[in-house]
Amino acid sequence: MSEPVKLSRRNFMQAAIWGFGGLIGIGFGVPAVAYVVGPSLISKQTQAWMRLGSISKVEVGTPTLFTYTVEIQTGWIASTEEISVYVLSTDGRTFIAMSNICTHLGCHIRWIAEQKQFFCPCHNGVFDNAGNVVAGPPPRPLDRYDVKVEDGQLFVLVGG
Repeated sequence: MSEPVKLSRRNFMQAAIWGFGGLIGIGFGVPAVAYVVGPSLISKQTQAWMRLGSISKVEVGTPTLFTYTVEIQTGWIASTEEISVYVLSTDGRTFIAMSNICTHLGCHIRWIAEQKQFFCPCHNGVFDNAGNVVAGPPPRPLDRYDVKVEDGQLFVLVGG
């Protein structure tokens, strides 16, 4: 019969230190890898046509505000957000859809009917009814969305 192998105190301490070190390494390594790789595993937002409503709601020559709700995936958190779009038609048949976000610093703009202009209250940016810059610091016109009409319903292409 062979004698059982005795574990010395030194070998036991070395094994314990390596074991605890490995656990600590896994404790830091797994979150670090998840941080780097995790977002690539989340599906990206794809483009989709959002129905705004009937074209009869759009008054010719005056921008009309439409609001829709979209689900947004940020990392592991899913939330819903309301997004507003101004729609303008000059003839009742063709439509342009513009963001209601100022291109300067992202503030919400509003339509001032008396002046026939969009106004950004943050830094006094002014846009005409087609979204072109009239005054103030905005560097470019309001962002536009692709538009389509099906069966009298107005759709905008969002996402991507």
